[in-house]
Amino acid sequence: MDRPQAEIVKIGSMSPFPQPPEHPITLLLVEDHDAVRENLLALLALESDLRVVGQAANGRQAVVLACKLTPDVVVMDISMPLLNGLEAMQQILQARPTTKVIMLSSYREDFYIEHARALGAAGYLVKQTHAHLLPQAVREVYRGKAFFNPKQAAITTEP
Repeated sequence: MDRPQAEIVKIGSMSPFPQPPEHPITLLLVEDHDAVRENLLALLALESDLRVVGQAANGRQAVVLACKLTPDVVVMDISMPLLNGLEAMQQILQARPTTKVIMLSSYREDFYIEHARALGAAGYLVKQTHAHLLPQAVREVYRGKAFFNPKQAAITTEP
């Protein structure tokens, strides 16, 4: 009697974890507080489709690194030394118009959100936002959508 043969699976041919994409979304992380920047870096490192290619502690560094590293998305604080995030964003967008910028700030007031949007921000999140929204925001703005903190504006609205 013929016995049905079991399918042979070679060890090492199957991965229990999804493979990272061939071209992850590249990020520049701009935050002047070391502890906050390190926590954001750790959070983003958990995402296989996102890769932080640079970090800056002030707006001037952000502009230089954005031009040098050409990230897909810049995640940037508003309040920073030497050059604030809004001014740095304007310079980055002038030099690299295809780069998307998400402002990450403790300022919750509509004035800041509307001003950032008017200057070209593709997204705005308050630092008190749930951590899972940052990677989601990065993916959405990379795809050409706008992503603003849900308490202030609709998520994933067209820019």
